Amino acid sequence: MRHHLNGQEWCVCESGFDIGKANVFETLFTLGNGYLGTRGTLEEGFRGEYSGTYLNGVFDAHDASVIDLVNAPDWLPLAVYVHGIRLDVQGCKVLSHQRALDLRQGVLWRETVFEDPQGRRTRLETLRFASFADPHLCVLRLAVTPENHGGPVVIESALEGRRSNLDLLPAYAGTPVFPPEVKWDKWAKSLHLAPVMATCDQDSLYLEMRTIDSGIAIGLASTLLPSVPPLRNTVERHATRVAERQEFLIPVGVTLSVDKFVTIHTSRETPASGIAARCQEELAGHLASGFEAALAANAAAWGRKWEASDIVIHGDAAMTQAARFNIYHLLITANPADPKVSIGAKSLSGEGYRGHVFWDSEIFLLPFYIYTQPEAAKALLMYRYHTLDGARDNARANGFSGAQFAWESADTGHETTPKWTADGRHRIWTGEEEIHVTADVAYGVLTYVAATGDTAFLTDYGAEILFETSRFWLSRLDEDTASDRLVLRRVIGPDEFHEHVDNNAFTNRMAQWHLVQAARIHDDLARKAPEALAALAHRIGLLPGEAAQWREAAGRILIPFDAGSGLIEQFEGYFALKDVPVTEWDGNDMPCYPAGYDHFNAGETRLLKQPDVVMLMYVLPDEFSDEAKRVNYAHYEPRTLHKSSLSPAIHSIMGVEVGDRARALQYFRRSALVDLLDNQGNTQDGIHIASAGGTWQALVFGFGGFRVRNARMSFRPWLPPGWSELQFCLFWQGSRIQLRIGREQASFLLETGPVTWVPILVENQEIILEAGRIVTASLCPETAS
Repeated sequence: MRHHLNGQEWCVCESGFDIGKANVFETLFTLGNGYLGTRGTLEEGFRGEYSGTYLNGVFDAHDASVIDLVNAPDWLPLAVYVHGIRLDVQGCKVLSHQRALDLRQGVLWRETVFEDPQGRRTRLETLRFASFADPHLCVLRLAVTPENHGGPVVIESALEGRRSNLDLLPAYAGTPVFPPEVKWDKWAKSLHLAPVMATCDQDSLYLEMRTIDSGIAIGLASTLLPSVPPLRNTVERHATRVAERQEFLIPVGVTLSVDKFVTIHTSRETPASGIAARCQEELAGHLASGFEAALAANAAAWGRKWEASDIVIHGDAAMTQAARFNIYHLLITANPADPKVSIGAKSLSGEGYRGHVFWDSEIFLLPFYIYTQPEAAKALLMYRYHTLDGARDNARANGFSGAQFAWESADTGHETTPKWTADGRHRIWTGEEEIHVTADVAYGVLTYVAATGDTAFLTDYGAEILFETSRFWLSRLDEDTASDRLVLRRVIGPDEFHEHVDNNAFTNRMAQWHLVQAARIHDDLARKAPEALAALAHRIGLLPGEAAQWREAAGRILIPFDAGSGLIEQFEGYFALKDVPVTEWDGNDMPCYPAGYDHFNAGETRLLKQPDVVMLMYVLPDEFSDEAKRVNYAHYEPRTLHKSSLSPAIHSIMGVEVGDRARALQYFRRSALVDLLDNQGNTQDGIHIASAGGTWQALVFGFGGFRVRNARMSFRPWLPPGWSELQFCLFWQGSRIQLRIGREQASFLLETGPVTWVPILVENQEIILEAGRIVTASLCPETAS
């Protein structure tokens, strides 16, 4: 089956089985298609596995401290028994073990040679995928070869509904390290699934479970299709598990092949009464077409995704592979067909952050989709629209008007941030105080509209989001009589080390920007679409003078600023804190906590977890001069510890902008390899999907130099030493542009589409792109260096 794989530049590989790294590879090797994600655990399982299949939008709160993205029924289990002995990594000797994730077509290949206690060697090979052509289909091919023996072989396939989510962890003294086989046993688990139906016959298995609190039905149908008829086929049914066992006699050296097809549906998209019939009907159709047809359809769908999304770094194959790995995970986690789901902080690859949606969705993830997969971007923003009622409830619950988006959001938009860390030791305040997320959502809306020209989305959905959230800011701002300014007290900025602060610059400035933009959109609609504005005003009770109030309030918001130094103060009182220097760096040349400090007391100092003022200058590039960026970057960068995976990519982009280019490349590598090298130490919990989005931005916005400035595409690229060319695509106003950024020149091809010409800036020189014609621009020596 290895012949199905593409070349090394498209593959991420594992050689040898190391149980200490197994959970990390489970995350790395996650398969998905936006509808579901399945972690890359071994088909037969092992003690210490962290297996999981997650269905986008399937949340449940039963038996849990905080609502979870449910660890759904498992479609994967497929075990092999030889002479009655189960082949697995703990009951047999592993003579060789290799796996490869083919990023180009989203397939996971595996080959393992086992030796059982009697010295019998058996080779297993598998190939599996979650189809992009049919998101409800998962397929697994197994090949079994007895290498030095012949005799009975049993294949056991199951659908497993006995699943649980990790919930709470006891507070242990010190920092104990548990053996990998038992570390997940230390967690308290939450139960979210109850049995509905379990049936089995000689042709197929069917299992249906229902989430206990949210009432979502989940149905799975599966069957095995062997290369030769089995001697015997038996089935086993329990309330939460169904299985079939096929028995064979296999001569020495002969390979048995078995295909497992699985179809999955939920009551989110299919009426509960029809799930079983739909799963069975689709299963029969895929069986009739066969494995090769399903594989080819999946590869074709992937080809279309990559055509719009691929990035090639000529001169650096390793970083091209890393970029593709991050893009792969971005592609498998968004569902353009479902406007009621977004992307959790660990995508569909693990239970970290319980599947909750953060500001990451708009600031770190949305740009990738806007410029490569616009339909997915629209769906992500529609999730915010569909959870607007939850945001309204949040505002009312906190004593404010309008709509306040949750810091952590699940299916309804209500605030779902836990109050305490998993071990119960530390209070979490972000749900109450990290309110900038509301402005971040508005930022996402307007970034999408500017890039796509989708004014219908703005009129039909986006304006309502902007107006309701502007009402929130107006009610959240306080009068400060001493300064005659409007202030935001007791907040947490993006940095997150510093809690309960007043007038965080990022939060205040983004609220100000938000109010100005909402007033502008209101005025635009009044001129261009007065009937639509009148209908919206009637629906939400918008009064004629509200937009003027937003504009007036924006002009009075306090922004902490030191005119003498040119520094924006991160929040009031920040400059008075103890300035503790960073004196140690880890093996990746990243800062270590100074002695005596950690995440929970670093707020006593000027140390930062991640960019805050620097982040502000990144998201509002038109608002700050190059000199202001240099001054503030020079002050805050040395004090930033990068204890969030979100941090390095932004510093990479800003490093390019301010000329700190050696660090820019270092930060990019840190972001690009965060999961491949597990450099945060927690990849086992799921992919750092925001870092994946940040990695794409570092390549395109940083080294590619692309930014939208004054509503126009602008390019100021810089390529690191050794990179000869950077190649990628961007969507703009519905048309696709192919770009090749070299060391001395850049070329652009506007493909035929709804836009026939586009004016762009390349190093502040205007160039007109015409559809179907390659346009080349020279780059200045400073850029090419």
